[in-house]
Amino acid sequence: MLGVGIDLIEIDRIERALDRHPRFAQRCFTPAEEGYCTSRRYPPQHFAARFAAKEAVGKALGIGMTRWHDVEVVRGRGAPTAILAGRCLRRAGDLGVVEVMLSLTHSRGMAAAVAILRGA
Repeated sequence: MLGVGIDLIEIDRIERALDRHPRFAQRCFTPAEEGYCTSRRYPPQHFAARFAAKEAVGKALGIGMTRWHDVEVVRGRGAPTAILAGRCLRRAGDLGVVEVMLSLTHSRGMAAAVAILRGA
């Protein structure tokens, strides 16, 4: 294991951001992430979980978040994973990361994510 990050966020915080700032989703999420979240019954839960995942990946990499689109949360065969770009991808390469494993969860009020960086 090369790094671990965790993040917890209130779902209503993301819901308010989505309601108040029409471009929030475009700034923070890729078109594929937006499409997935908006296809769900209660989109704010899924947006919040992905937001937390991006934060957790940045923490695991030790750089925080620079550009939201540098981490894309995708559904693999069951478990979600992250596709990295830009500064996050460069940092992962420097660390020798071969896989970013994610675990996402949400309840009525909170969403959380854990990111684990696996090396060779």
